[in-house]
Amino acid sequence: MNKSLKWLFFIGGILLVSPIFLISPVSPIPPSDSIDNQPRVSRVIDGDTIELENGEKVRYIGIDTPETLDPRKPVQCFGKNAAAKNKELVEGKPVWLVKDISDKDKYGRLLRYVYLGDPAQESSVFVNLELVKLGFAHSSSYPPDIKYQNLFIEAEREARQAELGLWSSCPAERDPALQDPVSSLPPDSPNPPNLPDIPNLTPSSGCLIKANISSTGEKVYHLPGCGSYDKTKIDESRGEKWFCGEEEAVSAGWRKAKNC
Repeated sequence: MNKSLKWLFFIGGILLVSPIFLISPVSPIPPSDSIDNQPRVSRVIDGDTIELENGEKVRYIGIDTPETLDPRKPVQCFGKNAAAKNKELVEGKPVWLVKDISDKDKYGRLLRYVYLGDPAQESSVFVNLELVKLGFAHSSSYPPDIKYQNLFIEAEREARQAELGLWSSCPAERDPALQDPVSSLPPDSPNPPNLPDIPNLTPSSGCLIKANISSTGEKVYHLPGCGSYDKTKIDESRGEKWFCGEEEAVSAGWRKAKNC
């Protein structure tokens, strides 16, 4: 073999093992300091909360499932189904836990994105997203932990359109916890049922986000242009408020209306 061919084989061998020719993973790899070791799930608490073998509790970021354990509320429609699905997905299995910005919530629970398998691999299951895609949960945004919120919002939209899970089993008119307090009113209804006819007070601060409280006690805020904005009345004597920004409203305990 002449020298030219030997050099060609030698250079070709180097290129084949060179890192620049390796295929990149489908998903970006989260920073190593944001990934917890792979703990095993000892039990599922409800549709969006788990407990690890070390006793730590983990609340899934960016989603919410119907309540089953809140002593202030009855078991909500599809809550047991969501808990059962979560159990099927993760109980007894090792999981990858990925942090966003916050480490824990006010109850001391870890706030994490939860994966079955390496998040960098296409074969992994993003549990938070899976529950929304299948109709067991809906998107719930709590800044600053919103890295994947657009994914959750789109997954919820698709699940609604396909009438998957709770979106077919829990019609809004039968499940107040899953409806916007005034979104189902006919156009000529000035106020939600069971609320007095109150004036549409204007904010003295110039803030335009309306944060009202439904007859079931749920706190929902409406942005200008949302479907129910014009007919939503704010009565500050009932604890309803005007906010200047969405982050302020979310921090105070309100969620965004689903028809925004």
